[in-house]
Amino acid sequence: MDPLKLLAHPVRLRVIHALRGGRVLTAGRLGERVGDVSKATLYRHLELLTEAGVLEIAEERRVRGAVERHYRLRGERAGIDGAQAAELTKDDHRVGFAAATAALQAEFAAYLERQDSDPAADLVGYRQHAVWLSREELETLISALRTAILPALENAATEQRSQYLLSPILFPIEQA
Repeated sequence: MDPLKLLAHPVRLRVIHALRGGRVLTAGRLGERVGDVSKATLYRHLELLTEAGVLEIAEERRVRGAVERHYRLRGERAGIDGAQAAELTKDDHRVGFAAATAALQAEFAAYLERQDSDPAADLVGYRQHAVWLSREELETLISALRTAILPALENAATEQRSQYLLSPILFPIEQA
């Protein structure tokens, strides 16, 4: 399956987000994280992601006569690389952006529905900044963001850590 078609689906993106950071979750736990999706739909998306090698079965257990699968993300397969991105059409970018923003909206709605959600205490932010940058300044900014974000991607889950969804979005806006 085309990587964009596979990954640019809000439900599959939410599954990928749920498994980031080395998490291993059952379909049941994933269903809790993606609560507004039917079990049948979730299982269909898990099957597609597993067949494509984006997910792997970390473990299988027998539970009350049924097989319970524990899924793990294969991070190297859960994205579109630079060469693939360079070949995307404008319509491909529209599809990918729409899926990413739909997944982001669904994740934020799920967060707000949690009993313990507290946007102020959790330092939730959703700001936009319009900045003037030369090409060189833009490349420097992107490099600095990567330098800041990449180490955090390697963090393992611990009792002291909460998982956050960080979604940098960058594109030029129309100039007057």
